[in-house]
Amino acid sequence: MQFAVPRRGLPSAASFRRWAAGFPGITLRIVGRKEGLLLNRKFRGKGAPTNVLTFHTGDVVLCHPVIRQEARQQGKSLAAHYAHLVVHGALHFRGYDHEKKRDAARMEAREIRILRRLGFRNPYAIE
Repeated sequence: MQFAVPRRGLPSAASFRRWAAGFPGITLRIVGRKEGLLLNRKFRGKGAPTNVLTFHTGDVVLCHPVIRQEARQQGKSLAAHYAHLVVHGALHFRGYDHEKKRDAARMEAREIRILRRLGFRNPYAIE
């Protein structure tokens, strides 16, 4: 666990560890907008920060301001959205992707099962 932002208002380190427990070999790093933008620009050529980036080394980078904004917009708790993105990023590390419709369905189904075991609802359900 690496926190590059103040920890106030974030889920606990223990929560992050629990969400990532089924994925040995990953390191979670919580970053701010500036670092999120720099990494997304360097590795994906994008001009804005994204919620989660996964690297072949097992580093999963989560951009707090983006995640906080998405959680508000989607009417989700911050913890539920973070849990989803930790699982999402970890599955990318395990080789899952969502570029093709069939692959996306497979990845989403896996996310839903894992999140259910962690006590969270389907992040794709519209309520």
